[in-house]
Order: sequence, then C-alpha cells, then structure tokens
Amino acid sequence: MLPAIRFDVLTLFPNAFTGFLSESVLKGAIVTQKIEVNLHNMRDWADDKHATMDDRPFGGGPGMLLKVDRVVPCVEAIQRQQEPGRLLMFTPQGCRFNQPFAESLSTEKRIVMLCGRYEGFDERITEILKPEEVSIGDYILNGGEVAAMAVIETVMRLIPGVLGDEDSNRFDSFSTGNRILDCAHYTRPREYRGLAVPEVLLSGNHAEIDRWRKENSLQRTQVKRPDLLVTSASVSSLKTETTIFVDSKKQQE
Repeated sequence: MLPAIRFDVLTLFPNAFTGFLSESVLKGAIVTQKIEVNLHNMRDWADDKHATMDDRPFGGGPGMLLKVDRVVPCVEAIQRQQEPGRLLMFTPQGCRFNQPFAESLSTEKRIVMLCGRYEGFDERITEILKPEEVSIGDYILNGGEVAAMAVIETVMRLIPGVLGDEDSNRFDSFSTGNRILDCAHYTRPREYRGLAVPEVLLSGNHAEIDRWRKENSLQRTQVKRPDLLVTSASVSSLKTETTIFVDSKKQQE
C-alpha cells in the first residue's frame, strides 16, 4: 500500500526528529503506512572532510550561511528519487502557514521540506530551486526542523484514517467545518473547585447542545480572536446580530 503522502525532510540535524516520529498518532500513521517520512542529512552532499555546509557571508555581518553548492545538489538529488514533490523552504519572509495552507498540502502525494540553519540560505538557493517560502510565525527559531514538524503533524491529521474520529479535524479551530475557534469542552468530574459543567451538556438534548456549542464558539472567537470572524453558514444559523470582521489580510487587499 502506498502512503497518502510522502514527506522528505532535508536537514543538518536528522536526529532532532527521532522522538517526534516515534510517538502517539504520528507513529501510528507511519506504522500503518498512511504517511511516509524520510530524513535526509544535507551533510551527505558536502565533498570536504569536514562536511562543511556553511560559510561567512560576503560583505561581512554576523552568522553563517548555508552554501548554494551544497544545498542545491542535495535538493535536486532528493527530488529525482521519485516524481518531484512540492518544495517548501522555511524562512521568516515566507507565506504564513495556517490551516487552509495545510489543507492544500494534504492533497499532495509528496512534500519536500528544506530546513535552514544559522543565518539562513545563500539567496541563490532560492533563485535556482524556486521553493515555496513558508513561515510558521513571526519569531525566529534556531532552524527549520520545528517548522517541518509542525507541517507534518498538521497535514497528517487531515489524512483519512489517521484520527480515530473523522469529525475531529473538521470541527477543530480554524478547520473546514469551523473556521473560527472551537467551543469549550468538559469531562468528568461534573464539578471541581466550585466550577460546574454547563447543564445543557448534561441534558441529553442534542439540538440544544449543538446550539450551545455554536454560540459558545462564536462568543469565544469574539473575545479571543475577533479577526477570525467571517460570514458563514454556521454563524448565520445562530441568528445572532454580530458585526462580522474579515481577516486582516483581506482588509489590506
């Protein structure tokens, strides 16, 4: 059986993924061959005895840059192993990774991810390979490995059969069935330190429970992430008179 998606991760530190790939749902997805994850040590494409992958930037300045004559042959060789995959490069200036982006990746057969380190990449790497530059947030990591893990885990959850309940990924925050925040959830005990579970959730009235969850989802989003509110069938069905804000990026457009 062929996996739904093959992930190829190009990194200087493949051992960083050892624990990540051997736990929980991700391990199960690999064992059942729903996904395939291949780690490639970019140092294997260095041709000197020290396996040098970086050098000082021309013009001076702090940090070291990954060398174009090491990274480009590495990526080209990995792409030749199979039909070329969608190539992602993790950089601060990249397109923001979010749930719709993950959904677009979940339809791919192969995703190749290039993890940077140090001060970044020689610009010619981008010019030659023309990857999709991707950022998981406005902060700086030591390298792209954590970003690659975030992509693998987010996309993996969208593959049929990976999660025990197929509705889990449809109604999560930001997802196709609920682009706003998810509602609050409760489990036993019914009361703890004076805080009780909302009575409606104990009523057995599924129509009222569904309504409460939709209303709570909307209320939480209004308070915590009003930028997420968009016109949708789920919101309009509540018949709530609410000012709907579009995504800030759409406002700028």
